[in-house]
Amino acid sequence: MEKKKKVLFISQEIMPYMPENQISRISRNLPQGIQERGKEIRAFMPKYGIVNERRHQLHEVIRLSGMNIIIDDTDHSLVIKVASIQSARMQVYFIDNDDFFHRKSVMTNEKGQFFDDNDERTIFFARGVLETVKKLRWSPDIIHCHGWLTSIVPLYIKKSFREDPLFKETKVIYSIYDENFEPALNKNFAKKLAIDGITEEETKIIENPSYININKLAINLSDGIIYGDSKINPELEKYLIESGKPYLNFYNEETYIEAHSQFYDKILKNS
Repeated sequence: MEKKKKVLFISQEIMPYMPENQISRISRNLPQGIQERGKEIRAFMPKYGIVNERRHQLHEVIRLSGMNIIIDDTDHSLVIKVASIQSARMQVYFIDNDDFFHRKSVMTNEKGQFFDDNDERTIFFARGVLETVKKLRWSPDIIHCHGWLTSIVPLYIKKSFREDPLFKETKVIYSIYDENFEPALNKNFAKKLAIDGITEEETKIIENPSYININKLAINLSDGIIYGDSKINPELEKYLIESGKPYLNFYNEETYIEAHSQFYDKILKNS
């Protein structure tokens, strides 16, 4: 009997823990739909300060917590929490850290200004998920990333973690949504995210770490791209088409889960 395929969902927002929007809605319904089609799933998101731990019954997973992630020579402790969406028979893991995720807003301060450390929050989240999956000894066939906060996951999988037996065969799919941020991330972003296996050549495209450029980086290192919205940034759309990467157009609410499932199978078959 063929082993169940495993899909890891990494998302910047998931309902009902975050307000409803395109990313949080797809990140809530897609894993359930994929699980119902016979695949094994895991889902991760950041534990932002606005997530109500009591209402959603989050609890710390002691055996997974306690690691430190070093960014720019500073240690940051990794805390893992988990909650269940009973109706979907699905667990969601949360990446938590006092420095990065306890403030009571998501990407901007009360004046609407982009947080200065969003670059390090991105790095911490991406590496936190991958280190936790290693601790779980869970080997995903596909990693599906949702939202720009996940844009460096393809780089880490294809370069830093490529020799790790758990990720050696893993395919990465990245969904591009109609989102944007300004100004660019910290100018030292490329230097800060560099760990073993990543060369300057690969990160050259994010010398200016703008929204456009970090998405181009994700396109470069993904095995497949999905339109998360009916419209995405025109420059990214042009870049994607010219890249020759397999991609899935936008599908409506009634059809997107089946379309995603078939796209996963196509990407796996191409391997």
